[in-house]
Parts: sequence; C-alpha cells; structure tokens
Amino acid sequence: MRLTAQQVYDKLVYEDKILELKGQIKFFMGDVDIIVKQKDVVGNIIQEWLQGWLDKREIEYAPSENTQMPPDFFLNPDDKCTNLLEVKAFNRSASPGFDIADFRMYEEEIIEKPYMLGVDYLIFGYDMSDDGVVTVKDLWIKKVWEITRRMDDWAINLQVKQGVVHKIRPGVWYSTKKNNIPMFRCLEDFLSAIEETVYQNPKTHNAAADWKRKFLKSYEEFYGKKLSIPRWSDIEDSYKTRVEYYIDKTPK
Repeated sequence: MRLTAQQVYDKLVYEDKILELKGQIKFFMGDVDIIVKQKDVVGNIIQEWLQGWLDKREIEYAPSENTQMPPDFFLNPDDKCTNLLEVKAFNRSASPGFDIADFRMYEEEIIEKPYMLGVDYLIFGYDMSDDGVVTVKDLWIKKVWEITRRMDDWAINLQVKQGVVHKIRPGVWYSTKKNNIPMFRCLEDFLSAIEETVYQNPKTHNAAADWKRKFLKSYEEFYGKKLSIPRWSDIEDSYKTRVEYYIDKTPK
C-alpha cells in the first residue's frame, strides 16, 4: 500500500487514534528489565517506532541512506523526488529542540535537488510522565517554511557557535502569543532568508552572488516553471514582532 505523507498523518490520527494511545519504553538485559524514564531518548524511539508502524501497516517506503539530511523516508520508492517524509519529535513541555538540517549542506543540497523543498515534516510533540508513560500530545504535518523563522541577527533561525553557523533550527510554529516571531508564510520568503543567510555567513559569503541564480536555474529545470524570490530587505519587516516593528520605526 502506498500513501502520501498527508495520508500517513490522517491514518495515525483518525484511524489509529495516536493522540489517545499510551506507551512505555522498556529495556531488557539478562534478568533485569526496566521502564525508561529519561525523556531525552523518547524522540529517537518515536522515529524508530514510526518505521515499525509503517511495516506493520504494510505501507511501502524506502529508508534514506543519508542520515544527515531530510528525508527519513521515501514514500514512493519508485520516485525519490516526490512524497518525501521527515520525522521529528520533541518534548511538548519545552520548545522544539530538534535540528532541521546543517545549514551549509542544506543550501547546497536544494540547488542540486530543489525537490527537497517539498519534504513533509511529520512532527510528534510527546510527553512522558514520572512513571515513564509516553503520550503524543500533538502531531503536525508541515512544510519547512511553516516551521522556520528568522532570529535577531540572522535571516533564519540557526544554531551559531562562536560565530560559526551550524544547524537550521525550528521556531515555535504553534505559539499563540501575539508578539511571537511569525513563521515564514511561503516557500519564496523562506528562500529569501536562505539567500540572505548565505550572504551573512562568512563561510558561504563568497558564494552569495551566484547562489540565487544557480538555485532558480535548477528549480526551473526540474519543475518547468520560474520562481520569484524577493529580496530579504523588502520583506524583513513583515517578519518582526509588532513590538520590534514599533521600536524600529520610532524616530530618533
């Protein structure tokens, strides 16, 4: 049976009622078995569980051999350019702490493989009780621009260590706070932020002049249509909170 990413989501939520289920993580060694109560292992276990779920439900897929980049699963094994599924999980009582991808690898990968932008992210927000009972509090199916945002000093939210850019990090896409930094509203704005970050990042700065041209050429060759990416300076203000926008506009 072949399913799209959306159909996988629907089957988990509406048929298997995953939001109503309870689970535990058990470890056996010799004659000792325990219930695991460490929350930091749950995310990886859920990703492995999903592969078992796909097998159990006889849903076709091919696993990815590249663990450093999305996707985790090709839901159409005959066409590895469409129906791509990436699985993420995080402790729902905290902000999302997972990585989306290594920035440098990602900005290069989407030039070579523009279809990577179509990856669907299946995101589990889990909880673990004090006695080790695991529940899925929320489940989302999202595109990359729907879970990413800018940050104070960079056009996209990043893990930066000692001035060196590492991973693209998610925003809190489900927040209802009025002054929360908004997620990107479309693919084109997300790509604008990527281009700006290529320029901002010292390690990729020299490639910035050519990045947009190469990407647009690759995208048009693959999809047969042109894409228009706005300049970051033209859209930056729309991705500030109302408080930031007010401060920026105050006469000095």
